[in-house]
Amino acid sequence: MWAKKKHVEDTKAFLGKGAEFIGKLIFKGNVRIDGDFQGEIYGQGSVDIGQGASVQANIAVNSVYIGGEVKGSIEVKEKINIHSTGKFFGDVQTPVFIMEEGALFDGTSHMSASKEQKNIDIAMK
Repeated sequence: MWAKKKHVEDTKAFLGKGAEFIGKLIFKGNVRIDGDFQGEIYGQGSVDIGQGASVQANIAVNSVYIGGEVKGSIEVKEKINIHSTGKFFGDVQTPVFIMEEGALFDGTSHMSASKEQKNIDIAMK
């Protein structure tokens, strides 16, 4: 029997390798950055920063996946994942922090319970 494929969010924006952008990015869905980005990123969805990408930004999104280099402040609602090729310099606030072997993190992290966990804790009281 055929297995059901998981729903994959459509990529709403893509900044390719060799491209540079300075400014503010606001989105819903999934964004992929393989080039150089400087500024602010706000969204309801995920940001995937590819290997070789360079990002200097304040970021507020649902989830972040780092394979390149990021400098700045990140606030995520769900999780941050720094892949083995990723480098993150800055502060992060997240309920889930995943860091693969070989990844680099230099900064501070603040972990708070996710909205779902807070609801479970309230319901148990």
